[in-house]
Amino acid sequence: MTPVLIANARLIDPEAGEVREGAVLIEDGRIAEVFDTPAPDVSEDRVPAKARRDARGKCLAPGIVDIGVKVCEPGERHKESYKTAGDAAAAGGVTTMVTRPDTDPAIDTPETLEFIRRRAVEASLVHVLPMAALTKGRQGREMTEIGFLMDAGAVAFSDCDHVVRDTKVLTRAMTYAAGLGALIVGHPQEPILSDGGAATSGKFASLRGLPTVSPMAERMGLDRDIALVEMTGARYHADQVTAARALPPLERAKRNGFDVTAATSMHHLTLNEMDLADYRTFFKVKPPLRSEDDRQAVIEAVKTGLIDIVSSMHTPQDEESKRLPFEEAASGAVGLETMLPVLLRLYHSGDLPLPVLFRALSLNPARRLGLEAGRIARGAPADLVLFDPDKPFVLDRFKLRSKSKNTPFDGARLQGKVIATFVAGSAVYEAD
Repeated sequence: MTPVLIANARLIDPEAGEVREGAVLIEDGRIAEVFDTPAPDVSEDRVPAKARRDARGKCLAPGIVDIGVKVCEPGERHKESYKTAGDAAAAGGVTTMVTRPDTDPAIDTPETLEFIRRRAVEASLVHVLPMAALTKGRQGREMTEIGFLMDAGAVAFSDCDHVVRDTKVLTRAMTYAAGLGALIVGHPQEPILSDGGAATSGKFASLRGLPTVSPMAERMGLDRDIALVEMTGARYHADQVTAARALPPLERAKRNGFDVTAATSMHHLTLNEMDLADYRTFFKVKPPLRSEDDRQAVIEAVKTGLIDIVSSMHTPQDEESKRLPFEEAASGAVGLETMLPVLLRLYHSGDLPLPVLFRALSLNPARRLGLEAGRIARGAPADLVLFDPDKPFVLDRFKLRSKSKNTPFDGARLQGKVIATFVAGSAVYEAD
């Protein structure tokens, strides 16, 4: 593999928490050297002229590790395939997709998982790490063969938004997982309270006649899961913490030394309940968009590190399932390709510096999964994204590479474009 030198870059280093001018030398799929000078003196023998790239002062950061991506194989390939998801990820600076098991059928056996892994290797431009279901069929009655699924390559276990209602079943599964060191990914919602909720409870939703769910449902779900972590010693990750009321139990769990991390989604960081005003179903996500106070509290939690990870929660839905009355429409939005430019809104507003943003997008998710990625350091995998944080554009959903086009940001004025994405040192995406 020919060495590649990316010079004259602004290096976003989430590990050191800084932005600095420098250059990166890539050899054999890894970062061979990180230079503190924008144009280092590297001989032609080591890096030929055709393998030198001038970043022209643009940002070079670790590739995004996106936990919670739904790819609709098997069962709903018309919504998203590994080919289209991989293309969208590469165009969005995502170098590793951690995929959800909420497919049809669920990924709950080693055989299904092996099929997924083969499809991903064949079709995806980026790394794919699959999660597996925690219970068979995601029905909350009987746990899956966690040990065999780990041997087959499962990196975590989750029933996604099918919250396990039987606490005894969940306790047994978490106890077994703790013995194997498996990571449990929970969806912190009290399932009965949150059932059917299309909007967050409050005056705004009441005036529009929408069925609601209280943010307390999120706190109650998180409280239960954390209590079971204390009981079983399991490793636990909350897939979406979106409400201010859920932050105190999360803070207590970390203060008490429990092996608990949490994520939030790009949509809950950048949108609020007021965006539902026109009943646009592309804004219907799960959990529903929260108040502006909640949004600000979650931004602050990401900034301080209380919330560790930011993800796209990429959930493709076809037009037929979205073009329905609001409360009947399917939940979810695509986000692989839009996540970086959308989150750069928080950088331009002064809410999140770039190193903090990439700590949550790259470094922390890689660490949680035990990956070497997420860093710009000698010896780290050369999974990188080169982007221009200031490039303005208007998003056209029909130009997205995902099969499904259900983004709430259609027509939005955004600022920030991916120039190139590298996986193991190879360019898997180049902007026109």
